[in-house]
Amino acid sequence: MKNFFKRSLPHVSHVKSHPRLQFFGELLHDPNLWHLNRRSLTGGTAVGLFIAFIPFPMQMLLAAALAIAFRVNLPLSVSLVWVTNPVTIPPAFYFAYKLGSILLGLSIQPVEFTLSSEWLFNSLGNIWQPLLLGCFVLASFSALSGYLLINILWRLQVSRLWQDRRKKRIKKFGKKRKFGKLENLPL
Repeated sequence: MKNFFKRSLPHVSHVKSHPRLQFFGELLHDPNLWHLNRRSLTGGTAVGLFIAFIPFPMQMLLAAALAIAFRVNLPLSVSLVWVTNPVTIPPAFYFAYKLGSILLGLSIQPVEFTLSSEWLFNSLGNIWQPLLLGCFVLASFSALSGYLLINILWRLQVSRLWQDRRKKRIKKFGKKRKFGKLENLPL
């Protein structure tokens, strides 16, 4: 699990030197932002997935700020924001709008999304409440799901490593060792 994240995440020096993150200054030098442990990865996953579904410009900067505030893995938080990208944003936000409308008990209006300021000013005024509620629900659900999934996968990996270690020990010493008895210690 740890090796997967080491291979997948951008290198620390690349993220630290990113021009848009330079205003964080010395905060980027906190070692907790770069650790690959269970707490850091689960928290970074939750932050990144939560911010991914928030309809806010400059999501990467917001994810970086929250990763610094919560002292979780910064590269993972910033990378996971790209779950929603120019290809996935329209269907994700339409689903969020439908979900918000259902939760608020509103009728679903046909919405044709176009990336223009005219659409933003004309259409968003009618749908902002269900859209924001749906985005918040999706953000919360995805953050919790990601947190739990990484936590479960991490625990399974640790359990598998302990079992492998135990099997090697049994193979090496010929039987299960009982700790606490002096006569079972290998000498």
